[in-house]
Amino acid sequence: MKILRPINVAFTALIQILMYWCIIIPTLTMYGIASTTPTWVVLCAIAATSLICAGGYVINDYFDVKIDRINRPDRVIVTNTMSKAEAMRLYQIVTGAGIACGLVSAFYLRSVTLGMIYVIVPGMLWFYSSSYKRQLIVGNLIVALSAALVPMVPMFVEATALGNKYGELLSQTPILKTLYGWICGFALFSFLFTFIREAIKDLQDEPGDREYECHTMAVVWGENITRSVLTALIILTNAILAFFVYNVIHFEGTLTSRYFLFGIVAPSVCLIAILWSKSCTAYANASSLCKFIMLIGTLYALIYYYIIAATYHIPMFGIFQIMQ
Repeated sequence: MKILRPINVAFTALIQILMYWCIIIPTLTMYGIASTTPTWVVLCAIAATSLICAGGYVINDYFDVKIDRINRPDRVIVTNTMSKAEAMRLYQIVTGAGIACGLVSAFYLRSVTLGMIYVIVPGMLWFYSSSYKRQLIVGNLIVALSAALVPMVPMFVEATALGNKYGELLSQTPILKTLYGWICGFALFSFLFTFIREAIKDLQDEPGDREYECHTMAVVWGENITRSVLTALIILTNAILAFFVYNVIHFEGTLTSRYFLFGIVAPSVCLIAILWSKSCTAYANASSLCKFIMLIGTLYALIYYYIIAATYHIPMFGIFQIMQ
């Protein structure tokens, strides 16, 4: 069903899969430690995050019917193909299933923190859709923070399991520091580019947002100032990533730097050019390109897996053996 945004939900699941099986598992293997989390618990947590994400799309469409009739009249689903009551029931079922899956994994791991995440985030998404998205920057920050939590969930799961097994011994090793360093890097990347994409969507949705008095960046600051802010944010984001690539990541060879230059920097330059173009589809194209950059950045997890496998002689595609 289109209202669930299956492609976006699949991307949410992919991020978590890559974080766990291409970052966390190889890193633990590098330190000679096996994962202590049953596969079903990890999959349960991934399903929970993905379902809550899907529910967020439904409730967003539920509250945005009037605005979408102006901005995207051909893509209005609620009231066109399903009633508002049906949309609300779908939201309750999908989000309820997500919370249930999350609480199951949290209960198994005896983690109050993980359980709270799966209860608080749906509430954040509800209030975002109902009111916060109409407030300057607040809505953008909520979505960006939610996106940043996605790669963190597998880390919370594994860190809790490791803590349950090894206790204080774990703090005497660099394992968690290494893991959190990498996963937080992906989370920061997700946060920054999600914030940028949300601001681009504000530009795209400016007519409907202005009609219904939404105080978005595009409505409050105007088109040119918003584009200038976005340009600065894109440059700043690439500068932060460049710092990590050239000063923090110490892999041999140039694979990481080439991936960064051609996969992130070059598309980012194109993104700025599109933002300032006169095309009537500029903002839609910029939003799609931003999503592409986010995909490319996430897929760096495969490069990490390859480098660790080559360096520490871990069999490539051993990921499938680990999952068994």
